[in-house]
Amino acid sequence: MNVLNKGDLKKLMGEHKGPCISIFMPTHRGGAETQQDQTRFKNLLRDAEKGLLKIDLGLPEAKELLEPAQTLLQNSLFWGHQSDGLAIFVSPQTFGYYRLPVDFKELLVVAAGRFHIKPLLPLISGDGRFYVLALSQNEVRLFHGSRYSVVEIDLKGVPGSLADAPTGKDLQKQFHFHAGTPGTKGERAAIFHGHGIGSNDNKERIMRYFREVDREVHNVLKNKRVPLVLAGVEYLFPLYKHVSTYSYLVNEGVAGNPERLSPEKLHGQAWKIVRPYFEKEQRDAVAQYRQTAGTDRASCDVKAIVPAAYYGKVELLFVAVGLQLWGTFEADTNLVQLHDEAKSGDEDLLSFAAIHALLNGGSVYGVEPDRLPDDAPLAAVFRY
Repeated sequence: MNVLNKGDLKKLMGEHKGPCISIFMPTHRGGAETQQDQTRFKNLLRDAEKGLLKIDLGLPEAKELLEPAQTLLQNSLFWGHQSDGLAIFVSPQTFGYYRLPVDFKELLVVAAGRFHIKPLLPLISGDGRFYVLALSQNEVRLFHGSRYSVVEIDLKGVPGSLADAPTGKDLQKQFHFHAGTPGTKGERAAIFHGHGIGSNDNKERIMRYFREVDREVHNVLKNKRVPLVLAGVEYLFPLYKHVSTYSYLVNEGVAGNPERLSPEKLHGQAWKIVRPYFEKEQRDAVAQYRQTAGTDRASCDVKAIVPAAYYGKVELLFVAVGLQLWGTFEADTNLVQLHDEAKSGDEDLLSFAAIHALLNGGSVYGVEPDRLPDDAPLAAVFRY
């Protein structure tokens, strides 16, 4: 799986010279179905070539632009290691692909100057971001997660283990434990061995080490307002919470020895803890829209929302996923034109509004059309 990080997203959302090709398709993780994926991709590349010709790009130039993607088509190793969905972006300056745990609907968009990123919204907004701090005697790891993915972050300033920490050279000998998965037959969640583990002296040593961890975590998470979930044996939770300076540390943690959990399993257990937080966040956003509906602070009018998103006026935006609304926006005149079908120079105005709302610091929720606050493909709450 390729991690879609913030830097990648900013590049994709920016303006590009020349035609931009965005391809989304479902894929299979293995088996004979991967051949179907290659065939599907081959057909999409053929359609992409036709789309380039329609915007007056010559055949030789179109083939040259698609050459990196054609090379990928022949890579059997690539197709044998997929996730649930594949997103590919091609322009004269850009070629990138992301194997992601999202079952995309098949979609090809050929547009001038901008990639189509709306199918990525469930990955980058609405479901929110969170962090997991895994504490154990041998290592401390920090993970950045979303609903669909997780990536480890390097904590450069933290000693590798409790034994490596200053004043903690002999702590590892005193602090041994094994932890089973909660509910595992024959094991408690955490069993501690060693003499004096509960002494104030040893607790203070652990907390001194945790203060070092907290300083580095604070450097990573400063100015962020996202949940942080602890993972480790439960004995460590109150000790770390006592020294933590991070305001969004979640009370509930992932109990057990995190060394026994892969990043994916650790992510899955942490997501169960933070999921209600993000569901409440979206419910609160809908409630805010309901409260302001009918005033000049809210709208479901596409022609009002698109300019507002462009100029940074949108605070909350709800966007229908799986739909496209073709048209143009002229910033000089604030004129929005809508078309029943895509014409030369058009772009998906739903994606356009989402991109600019995100770039201007707004919160964007990609939702199914039947779950939008009003019967419209866009709904927004304005800052002023």
